[in-house]
Amino acid sequence: MTEHIKMIEIKPFLEEDIGSGDITAAIIPESMTAEAEVVTREDMVLCGQAWFDAVFKSLDANFNINWLAAEGEAVGKNTLLCRLEGSARSLLTGERTALNLLQTLSATATVARQYADAVSGTGCKVLDTRKTIPGLRNAQKYAVACGGCYNHRIGLYDGALIKENHIIAAGSIADAIRSARELTSVPVEVEVESMQEFLEAVAAKPDRIMLDNFSLEDMAAAVKLNAGAIELEASGNIGLDNIRRIAETGVDYISIGALTKHVRAVDLSMRIKLVH
Repeated sequence: MTEHIKMIEIKPFLEEDIGSGDITAAIIPESMTAEAEVVTREDMVLCGQAWFDAVFKSLDANFNINWLAAEGEAVGKNTLLCRLEGSARSLLTGERTALNLLQTLSATATVARQYADAVSGTGCKVLDTRKTIPGLRNAQKYAVACGGCYNHRIGLYDGALIKENHIIAAGSIADAIRSARELTSVPVEVEVESMQEFLEAVAAKPDRIMLDNFSLEDMAAAVKLNAGAIELEASGNIGLDNIRRIAETGVDYISIGALTKHVRAVDLSMRIKLVH
């Protein structure tokens, strides 16, 4: 997970909010300092401390933040997450950006934890997808891992995923896989939509086969026919209501776009407690 934290870039997030300057915060004397607390209004998995900290540290290098819950920790409603102390102007200017990041990443980690728990003990790993919020891919990928799930490819550059339109353009599943092997050394995955396509893919020997919208029966049959030769990934119309049954078919991975696409921000509150 640390590679995602190393890639934190806060400046664009602050620039879209501050623009030419925080007009409202300017009414506060520059020398004034303040203390504040952040509380969660709902159960959640805490994630995004490094992003939250970076917002305030970029505005005031002397800003002090004391976290009372650990990154990746499941906390209950009304839990006090952290205390802050520093420039009152910086606190007010950075509040929304910092909370936006923390509430979004915590929401992602919270959903990921639910899915990870749903397949616990099966040996199946739940993967994210590229269906992330623009500008937050690395952050959300980190949050997925923080919640206990796993990352699929980060982008178009670190893995080949051959889908229906690629197959049509290449001529066949075998031709698409062969061309990908000739072009790159990254893992090659192919998506199939039927047992016939699955058999064609097995014969072409990709690194992984994605079973798209397969029935439970066909998934189980594919696992049996494959006999562990190639990694198998299930996708399509999978939720918390059916993921356990899919994991129990024996597939190696299940990819869930909802981990990052359908997140609803966690309800957080920041309140100033003392002004100096």
